[in-house]
Amino acid sequence: MLVQVELYQIIITEGSQTQGIVLKEKDGERCFPIFIGFNEAMAIDRKIKDFQVPRPLTHDLLQSVIEQMGGKLEKIILNDLRDSTYYAQLIITHDKKTIEVDSRPSDAIALAVRMGVPIFAEESVINRAMVAE
Repeated sequence: MLVQVELYQIIITEGSQTQGIVLKEKDGERCFPIFIGFNEAMAIDRKIKDFQVPRPLTHDLLQSVIEQMGGKLEKIILNDLRDSTYYAQLIITHDKKTIEVDSRPSDAIALAVRMGVPIFAEESVINRAMVAE
């Protein structure tokens, strides 16, 4: 079962390679952290704060590629959690077909923020994340 979640918090610690984001159930109270790289955290943070960069960053490029090829990012799904590593999928529609693309969660969330699409997590992922805390 899919549960809609939203970006609740971005935690940026300067000088550290590992940053964090917190996702929260949209219609609930459960929250869980995902540790991501500095560049991905900054990409998410910049978009949230509507900070404009002079040249497109990687996530901007991917958004442009999806759109220029006639695709539409419908949603992202955090679909697995194994050995403290999250896995995600981009769900893209193109020519009435659904295409599932494996992605790092940080990249998927950066795209979701840019493209205004919902973020979902499998119920089992949330349950395992809650135990792992």
